[in-house]
Amino acid sequence: MIVIIMGVAGSGKSTVAKVLAKHLCWQYKDADSYHSPENVAKMSSGIALTDEDRMPWLESMRKDIEQWIATEQNMILACSALKRSYRDILMVDETAQHFVYLKGPPQLFAARLARRKSHFMKQNMLNSQFEALEEPDSSEATICDARHSIKEIVLQIEQEIGISPNTK
Repeated sequence: MIVIIMGVAGSGKSTVAKVLAKHLCWQYKDADSYHSPENVAKMSSGIALTDEDRMPWLESMRKDIEQWIATEQNMILACSALKRSYRDILMVDETAQHFVYLKGPPQLFAARLARRKSHFMKQNMLNSQFEALEEPDSSEATICDARHSIKEIVLQIEQEIGISPNTK
């Protein structure tokens, strides 16, 4: 099973993904590690990425997702996956993958980003993420309220997807 935790910057993707992976004893990967140095430099300079910039990033993740599915690896991936077209690229096998959308108010996410010190995604880019966001509906993803505690979100994910530390 591949669970992709998605949402805008500051929504808690990485935190939720890490906690969920640890609780399930699954592996964890962050989409940030797939960005090219050029993309990181652009974002660090406050420049939003284009679809063209994101394509190699998405294709690289898709290749790993294909490998994880082929080798029956359980994986939690934190990835913004803002647009439906991006999620389409990342969706390899609907029976083996599940999206989780962390939804919340821009003010909450802006406050979280303001507390970050060493991340390339800056608070001033949050608006561009919300502009690009094509929210999934409940038929496409489990929708979690990002205002809830990490523990509550992880429990909701496990219950709604039907996964537990014993899930293979």
